[in-house]
Formats: sequence, structure tokens, C-alpha cells
Amino acid sequence: MQAIPTESQDDRPLTHLLDAVAQAADREVVTVRDVISEIGDRSITPFILMIALLLVSPISGIPMVPTITAVIICLLSAQALLGRKRLWLPALLMDRAVAGRNLKSAVAWLRRPAAWIDRHSHPRLQFLTVGPMRFLTLLQCTIIPLGWPALEILPTVTSFGAGTIALLVFGLFTRDGLYVLAGYCVSALMAVVILLVVRGWF
Repeated sequence: MQAIPTESQDDRPLTHLLDAVAQAADREVVTVRDVISEIGDRSITPFILMIALLLVSPISGIPMVPTITAVIICLLSAQALLGRKRLWLPALLMDRAVAGRNLKSAVAWLRRPAAWIDRHSHPRLQFLTVGPMRFLTLLQCTIIPLGWPALEILPTVTSFGAGTIALLVFGLFTRDGLYVLAGYCVSALMAVVILLVVRGWF
């Protein structure tokens, strides 16, 4: 198992997460349990971040992936809200699997943007990553995926939602409030677009 440092202790958090996922992807079929065994279950936010990142990649186009990841993110974000230190998922989700080649392709697709983000992150605006703001951010991460199952036929939409969660959780994980702020801005923009669509302006 590859040890993933706890929050704010890693200078290349995304790269190290992808390294762990790539290690799990050496199997022909990779389960959620396999990925957790590589990342570890001692901290919930890295796993939420990793799941959100994968859904930003083309893997989001695989049937049922947006729905399964939505359930996982909601469960884990709720656990983080409650202060749970070790992640827990039911066996039904732990045994969900994806082809190793698909997971490797997703990791390769994410390598370059992840490296760029790692280079441009450091602790700042930390008041956005602790206390009440941390609670509100995790609550946001619990709410955003709720609509993904209904939007599964539109993988681009779910990818935008996953990208928003990735920004929010990455900011918490690295104590970089600028990414949390960016996540809220994207979330607000998406809410405006949805409101306009609902009102028939488009």
C-alpha cells in the first residue's frame, strides 16, 4: 500500500494520489476496495478527491460510473461532516469494479493537469479551509452529486460537477483556500446556468 500523507503534509498531493491509483490499475479488473488498499482508509478527503478527479476524466462516460461515484462521494462527504477519521463503504460499493486499462487511461489523462495544480498550490486563505467554512464545503460536496444519476446521459455535466468537488476538496486537503474559492465560483456559475435553463431562457 502506498502511504498518502494527511492533509497539508504533501507537496504533490494529486501526483501521489494518481501514483496510488496507477498502482491499483495494474490489475485486469480493479475494485473500489483495491484502490482503497493503495491509498489507505485513514483519511477521507484524499479518497473523495481521487473519486472526483476520475469523474473529470473520460471515464465518466462509462455507464453507471457517475451514479456509483455520486453515491460514494455523498457517503464519504457525510462521514467527513460527522468527523469520522476512517472511511467506510458498504460491501456493495467496495466491490464495484472497472477495467484496469480504463483506469490507467484516466490516470494518464489527468497527469499533466494534476502536475500543474500541484506546482501552483500552497497554504493560503486558510480561513476558508477550517471551522465553519470546512463544514459548509463538505456539505456542498454532499449536495452536488445528488443530481448526477439523473444526468448520467450527459457526462460533461457530471464532469463539471466532479471538477467543482475536486477544487473544493483539494483546497481542504492542501489548506489552499484559493481552490475552495474557485470551487464556490464554479458552483455558483453552474447554479446560474441551471436556473436559466429551468426558466427557459436558453
